[in-house]
This record gives sequence, structure tokens and C-alpha cells, in this order.
Amino acid sequence: MPPFTPSPPPIHMVPQNLPSPYRFYPLKQATKPTMGQPSEMDDRSRKQLLQPHHRTDPLVWCYGILCFVFSLLLILAGITTLIIFLAIKPRNPLFYTANASLNSIYLDSPAYFNGDFTFLANFSNPNQKIYIVYQYISLELYLNDKLISAHALPPFAQKSRESTIQAVRMVSSQVLLPSDVAVRLQDQVRRNRVLYEIRGTFKVRASLGFMHFTYWVYGRCEIEMGAPPSGVLLARSCRTKQ
Repeated sequence: MPPFTPSPPPIHMVPQNLPSPYRFYPLKQATKPTMGQPSEMDDRSRKQLLQPHHRTDPLVWCYGILCFVFSLLLILAGITTLIIFLAIKPRNPLFYTANASLNSIYLDSPAYFNGDFTFLANFSNPNQKIYIVYQYISLELYLNDKLISAHALPPFAQKSRESTIQAVRMVSSQVLLPSDVAVRLQDQVRRNRVLYEIRGTFKVRASLGFMHFTYWVYGRCEIEMGAPPSGVLLARSCRTKQ
């Protein structure tokens, strides 16, 4: 009896014209540039580098040079001014009163103040090489921090080491005082010691050669007056600051 051999599995034939669910496409092999042959990217970069640059307008250069020169001049002027300022050491003009007179003072009911006050305003330039012009001069008279009169003086000039004295009359008429200020004034009149304060505000222009600078100066004078009819100056304390 011959030996038993298994039969081969059946072979199913797939028609060639049926569509396959998977399609395989051949891969395209990347082409490498050959030695000595430039690529498209290299050509583009080379064209960008070889593009002509726009020239700067000559006016722009002129403006830049002028701005640079102007900045240098400003720096040099500032340094020169600082050196001269430190070398000369300019001082503020001085303001004080040499004499004063309280001509009259009285109170109307309920507390209206009336007074006549005269003083000599002394302006002094302590600098040796600086020329001063007072462009604005305002003087105010206070009684216990209450403004009772104001006066303005015309502008004037002063040379170095020069002093100017001007008589100033401050008249107060029907100035309403707070009750506490009125009571304090009556007490000062009884004690024959009336306290005033003169406040000055000055706009000063100082000149040194070709240099000019303007600044504000403030003067304060606290004075003690005798009551009328004598009304003489008893004491004073003046200071000036910038």
C-alpha cells in the first residue's frame, strides 16, 4: 500500500483587473547637485547678495554732521559755564531794610485794619564781576501771616559791588483781619511792639561776559516796630535765598 501524502491547499486565482485596496508608488530618488553645479537656493542667495545697495542721501549726512557738531558745542558750553561758575562762585543779591517808619495804625469795627508803613528797601550786588538786572520786583507786607499791602517796583540794573536804596510806602485800607489776628495786633500796640514781615520776590538776570542766566530770588525781613506816634524801627532780621 503506497504511503499517504497530504494534498496541497487549493490555489485561488485573483483576477488581475480587480482594484487593489493598496497602491504602491515608486519612490523618487532625490537628486543631488553634482560637484561644481550650483543649486537653485545658492543662485537665489547669490542674487540677493549681489543686489545693488541704495546710497544714503547727502542731506542726511549733512543733518547728522550738524547735529553732532551742535551736541559738541552744547557740551563744551555747559562745561565752560560750570568751570566759570565754580571759579567765580556767584552770590545771590542781598535784600534788607535799612530803616522803617510806622506812621499810623488803627482798627475799625469789627476788625478792619488801616495802616501807613514806610521803609527803605536796600538791594545790593555782592559779586565782583557779575552785572545784575532786576527784571521783576514784588514786595508784600504781612501782619501775622496776613497780607495787608503789596507794592511793585520798576526794573533796574546794578553793577558789581553796587547798592540801590528805594523808599517804599505800603498803605493798608479797610483790610479785614481774622479775629485772632486783630486781638494779637491790639496786644502788640499796647506793648509798643508791632511785628511786620516784608516778603520780596525778584526775577534776576545775571550777566558775565557773553553768558547770561536768569533765576528767582526771595527776600524775607522780619521787623519790629514801635507803635505810633513814634513808630520807629526797633529790630530787624533779613535773609535772601534763591
